[in-house]
Amino acid sequence: MSSLSGRVALVTGGSRGIGAAIAKRLGQEGASVAITYASSKEKAESVARSIEAFGVRAVTIQADARAPDAVRRAVRTTAEKLGSLDILINNAGIGRNGTIQDWSVDDFDMMLNINIRAVFVASQEAVRFMKPGGRIINIGSIGSEYMPIEGGSVYAATKGAIAGLTRGWARDLGPAGITVNNVQPGRIDTDMTPADGPLASRIRGSIALQRYGCPEEVAGLVAFLAGPEGSFITGANLRVDGGASV
Repeated sequence: MSSLSGRVALVTGGSRGIGAAIAKRLGQEGASVAITYASSKEKAESVARSIEAFGVRAVTIQADARAPDAVRRAVRTTAEKLGSLDILINNAGIGRNGTIQDWSVDDFDMMLNINIRAVFVASQEAVRFMKPGGRIINIGSIGSEYMPIEGGSVYAATKGAIAGLTRGWARDLGPAGITVNNVQPGRIDTDMTPADGPLASRIRGSIALQRYGCPEEVAGLVAFLAGPEGSFITGANLRVDGGASV
C-alpha cells in the first residue's frame, strides 16, 4: 500500500518547478492532490494528468496568492471536491533580487503578501478541516539563514518569517496532532533559478556537492514528512541544499 493512500493534499503553486514535483510525488504515494496556479492553466492541467496516471484524483484551482479570499476558497474547494484535507504544502511564492536602494514599498508589500500572508491564510483555513495526523509543510529557503550573494534581503526576510511561523505553529497545533515543518531548498534547477543562469557558475562553486539540486530531491523530503514515518517530526527547518550552507 502506498504511504499516503486515502490522504488528500493541497499544493499551492503546483503547476511548475518544485510545486509540480511535490504534487506528482504525493500522487505517486497514493494521495489525491489539488494544486493551485496563478495563470498557467495548461501547465496545471498537465500536472493533474500526471497525478491521475497514478490512479488517484487531481484537481486544479486558480488562485491568486495576493488575494486572501482566493486562498481560503482554494482550501475549501479542496476539501469539498476531494472529501477532506490532510496535507497542506505551502509552496506558492515569488522571488526577486534587489539591494535596499532598489525596492519600492509596493514591491516590498507584494513580496510579503505572497510569501508570508498567503501562507498564514492558507494554514489558518486548512486547520479547520484537518484531523489528528494532519500535516502542514512550508517550502522556505536556505536564504533565511545563509546569503551568498547581494540583493536577497527581502526574499530572505520572508523566508525567515516562514521559519519562525513553523516553530510557533508546531507549538500551537501539536495538541491537535498536526505537525508543521519547513523544507528549505538551496539552489534547485527550475525556471526561477536555472542551473545555467547568469550567476550559476558563481553559485555552484559555493555548493559542497558542486551542483544544483532537482525538484524531485525536494519532493522526496516533503513526501517523507507527509507520510507515517514523519509523524514525530514537527517544528523543524530542514535544508535540502547540497551542503551550500555548511
